[in-house]
Amino acid sequence: MRITFHGAARTVTGSQHLVEVNGQRILLDCGLYQGRRKESYKRNLNLPFDAGKIDVMVLSHAHIDHSGNIPNLVKSGFEGDIVCTFATRDLCAAMLRDSGHIQESDIEYLNKKRRKRGEPLLEPIYTEEDAIHSLKYFLGISYERPYRLAPGITLSFYDAGHMLGSAIVVLDIEDGEAKKDTRLVFSGDLGRTGNALLRDLTFLDAADLLIMESTYGGRQHPPLEESEKDLRRIIVQTYRRGGKVIIPAFAVGRTQQLVYTLNKLYHARDIPDIPVFVDSPLAVNVTDIFRLHPDAFNAEVMRYMTKEDPDGDIFGFARLRYVRQVEQSKELNFLREPCIIISASGMAEHGRILHHLKNNIEDPRNTILIVGWQAPDTLGRRLVERQPVVRIFGEEYRLKAQVEVLNGFSGHADHDGLVNWVRAFKHRPRKIFLVHGEPEAAEKLAASLREELGYKEVIIPEMHQSFRV
Repeated sequence: MRITFHGAARTVTGSQHLVEVNGQRILLDCGLYQGRRKESYKRNLNLPFDAGKIDVMVLSHAHIDHSGNIPNLVKSGFEGDIVCTFATRDLCAAMLRDSGHIQESDIEYLNKKRRKRGEPLLEPIYTEEDAIHSLKYFLGISYERPYRLAPGITLSFYDAGHMLGSAIVVLDIEDGEAKKDTRLVFSGDLGRTGNALLRDLTFLDAADLLIMESTYGGRQHPPLEESEKDLRRIIVQTYRRGGKVIIPAFAVGRTQQLVYTLNKLYHARDIPDIPVFVDSPLAVNVTDIFRLHPDAFNAEVMRYMTKEDPDGDIFGFARLRYVRQVEQSKELNFLREPCIIISASGMAEHGRILHHLKNNIEDPRNTILIVGWQAPDTLGRRLVERQPVVRIFGEEYRLKAQVEVLNGFSGHADHDGLVNWVRAFKHRPRKIFLVHGEPEAAEKLAASLREELGYKEVIIPEMHQSFRV
């Protein structure tokens, strides 16, 4: 068996891992790389393998850094099944179309400038039509229902507790070359216990080989209750200044978590009676998908939804308004009273959030609230670093608004959560590969796995590095 790490190696983006066994080529995830725009475009456009020779793909979850290059994979010649959970397929139907639209819009904007300079025009990595076409290859299966992926290879999904539909991937392999059975576990992204919305992640008891995320290696999350109190404090303080709270938030998962939390604060009268806007067509569509999967919610959410919420809708309350139309979004620029605006993208790299930041970043009454991890070289990271001047749409703006960062809403397990998940293995993996983490985070997690749990072979692969296992 050979495993090659084509993405999310010493970085947290672009998840792509190729498993070759029994004459089969199995791709685990096919995510978009996110970073410097020129580098990202080149990496994402040119897949590091022959797409037509991939037999089957297994998708851990719908986040764009795991699913976002699937339309390009299909466009490049892939014709196999893309196996995932039902909720992941539903989310990808919305998210990949949105991603295709963004690819087209970004290239159209760049080509206007290139045309004026007489430079060659660019093509989008894929279009919305390509995204729609790729959906016919998706195949949904349930958690804990073994599925024959290929001769001698059985796939099972277990709830990863990270986002709606997220899965831990288990491949039980009858390895013909090695003449032995091997259990390969790919963690995908692991959620934290006590998730605000979803059921807790599953703890497994056996693995021979483990590919594991390390996003929050070396870092701990504050308790969720503490972040909810901080959210209330930030809203009240900003309201008293007469300002707005501007929140760049991922349309999938983080937005729904925030809306649910605001729902509870609103009905408990813990925040002022101010309007709340979710300004993202994708977030609106995704929230409808969340409503279709109440089976994914944890017991506390189900109790609140059925017993306490006056409307019986955890994603709706009287002062909340979902914004689809561009004209409605532009109207928000003229608001002069306090409000809360939640908008995508979560790293403030594109989308409507850029307009809200442009119009509010230089007013000291306002608060920019960061509620998720921000990749290097993104506007979101520059805001976290509180750089005094940032560029938006090519123009410079002075950062005068308050910047607050709440890490407690993270959908990822923190350092102790990751270590405890590995601790649960009774049949211990002989090799652990750490992916989806910046080098420092991966090194800190590796150190704990070696020193606390006694693992000998904990490997942090380089990009495109292959291992025969």
